[in-house]
Amino acid sequence: MRKILIIINRKAGTDREKSLGAAIQRQLPADRFQVETTYLQYLGHGADLSREAASRGVDTVVAVGGDGSINEIAQGLMGTHTALAIVPLGSGNGLARALSIPLDAEKALAIVAEGIKKPMDAGYANEHLFLSNAGVGFDAVIADRFRHSKKRGLVNYARLVVGGFAGYKPAVYKIRTDDGRETEVPAFLMTVANGNQFGYDFKLAPQASLFDGQLDICMVRPLRFWDLLPLSISSLSGKIGESRYMQHFTGKEITVASPDLSCLQVDGDAVPLTQGKTVHFNVVPGALQMVVPNGR
Repeated sequence: MRKILIIINRKAGTDREKSLGAAIQRQLPADRFQVETTYLQYLGHGADLSREAASRGVDTVVAVGGDGSINEIAQGLMGTHTALAIVPLGSGNGLARALSIPLDAEKALAIVAEGIKKPMDAGYANEHLFLSNAGVGFDAVIADRFRHSKKRGLVNYARLVVGGFAGYKPAVYKIRTDDGRETEVPAFLMTVANGNQFGYDFKLAPQASLFDGQLDICMVRPLRFWDLLPLSISSLSGKIGESRYMQHFTGKEITVASPDLSCLQVDGDAVPLTQGKTVHFNVVPGALQMVVPNGR
């Protein structure tokens, strides 16, 4: 019988939690699955729970929450045989969208039951894990402000973007890749993508794959305020690569340095800079067993 641990970030509210419990019973019946449910209680708890689950041979750990919770839970599963599955209940849900996992909890649980396991790449920004993307530009500044905001959702995120644009000064970044390429450019966004989703269905790297052993470097050069809307539209439509503001290339290891570097975000969460004004990005191919839809 397949052992499953479900880890829930308890921010859904009582009614939503009851609905989730009923869906778990329907999609993961007791005659086929041995299911245990637990809840996040403190920062880092997800990694502790998933690490312990892997050590006792749990087949699949299900992360119920947003990209931040998923990232934390994934940390305890890296390099193990225990798979990670997702029931997306966050705001942006970038990783779930990139993996074609439905945002409906019932349908996502059906994939937990019937999906397949596939080894997925993982990225690191210095010592910080990222599954979707990491960045040091305007996105990192907004991630830091979003972290301190009491409101969630796309509307609040957009409000922070508009409010923060005028006071943001793009930095000049020195970039070096593992193939010897070096460049020095000013950039509004300096993001390294593992998957194709930024969240909210914005595609900063439409051609990126979670399974190709590569990272995609996405740089948006300094732009004017009225260029934000057309750039956003091209991102939503998957055509941002055609924008004159976008510069893109790939690599397995990327070093980014700037004297103005002040923030780092991983999977939408702001994290501290621990290596001065330099961030080293690298990919670990097939580091995480992921439950994905059949045919993905």
